[in-house]
Amino acid sequence: MAVETAVDKTMTMREAVAAHVRDGDTVSLEGFTHLIPTAAGHEIIRQGRRDLTVIRMTADIVVDQMLAAGCVSRLVSSFVGNSSAGSLGELRRRVERADPEPLAFEEYSHYGMICRYIAGAQRLPFYPLRSYGGSDLPSVNPALRKVTSPYPGPDGESEQIYVVPPVNPDVTIVHAQRADRSGNTQIWGLTGVQAEAVYAARKAVVVVEEVVEDEVVRSDPNRTVIPSHAVDAVVVCPRGAHPSFAQGYYDRDNAFYRSWSAISKDKERLTAWLEEWVHGTADHAEYVAKLGEEFWEGLAVGEAMSLPVNYGRRL
Repeated sequence: MAVETAVDKTMTMREAVAAHVRDGDTVSLEGFTHLIPTAAGHEIIRQGRRDLTVIRMTADIVVDQMLAAGCVSRLVSSFVGNSSAGSLGELRRRVERADPEPLAFEEYSHYGMICRYIAGAQRLPFYPLRSYGGSDLPSVNPALRKVTSPYPGPDGESEQIYVVPPVNPDVTIVHAQRADRSGNTQIWGLTGVQAEAVYAARKAVVVVEEVVEDEVVRSDPNRTVIPSHAVDAVVVCPRGAHPSFAQGYYDRDNAFYRSWSAISKDKERLTAWLEEWVHGTADHAEYVAKLGEEFWEGLAVGEAMSLPVNYGRRL
C-alpha cells in the first residue's frame, strides 16, 4: 500500500502574498490580542495592493497602517481602536473627515462577527443570534435582519430573531506558533476565531513562528487548531506578530502600542514611519533586525512549560 506523501506548502511571505492576495480582494486578518498577523499586513503594503476589503474583528494598528498605505477601501469589523492604548489616527481621519477619501465601514458586534465566520465556514445562508435585541446596530447596518423562527419562542408564540450573513473571504491570513510543512497548524494561549476564519475563506495563508517536523505535531494533536487540508501556504516568519505577542515566544510590545496614537495622529509622521519601517525594509526579517537584539531581549519570555499528557496507543 502506497503511503501518501505530505505536500510541502512552505513559501516566503513575499511569495504567499503575491500568489494569494489580489487587488479588490476581501482579506481576513485574524488574531485576537495574540498572534496578530502584522508582518503579513506589512507585506501587503510593500506589494502595493489596492481596493481591499479587510475583515478584522479587532481593527487595530495593522489596519491603521494598511489604511494609511492606501490598501483598504472597505473595513468590516466589530471593534476599532489601539488596543486600550489610544486611537487610530488614520482610521479616524477616514471615517470622521473622509480624509483623504471616505472609508466604507460595516460594523458588527464581536459575537456577530463570530457568527458570520461560522456561517461562512459551514456554508450557511445566515446565522441566528439574540444579542442584537435592544441594540442600535441594526439602525446603522442593514445587513442585520430579522427572520421568523420556524419554532415557537419561549412564550410559545412565533418569534422574530436577528440573523447575520455569512462571510467568505477570498483569503484569510492568520499567525500561529508552529506548523508542519503541509500546514497542520498549532496554537496555544488565546486562540481567537482563526479556525473559523480559515474555513470560511477560499484560500488560507498561515504565518508561523517556526516550522516543526510532523512528529512534533502528531505528538500533541489537540493543539492542531487548523488542519493541513484547509491551508494553502505556510510562511515561516519569526516575530511576525509584533507588536502583539506570541505565547511562549515573545511578549507584547506595550510601549509601541502607547506610542502609536501620537504617530498616527500626525499624518506626516505616520507616512514617515511607513517609509522607514515598512517600505524601507525588504521584508520582516530586516524589520526585526532593525529593531535590534537588545530590543528583543526586552520582550523575551521565561518558560512556563505544559505538562506532558498520555494519549495512549493500542498495544
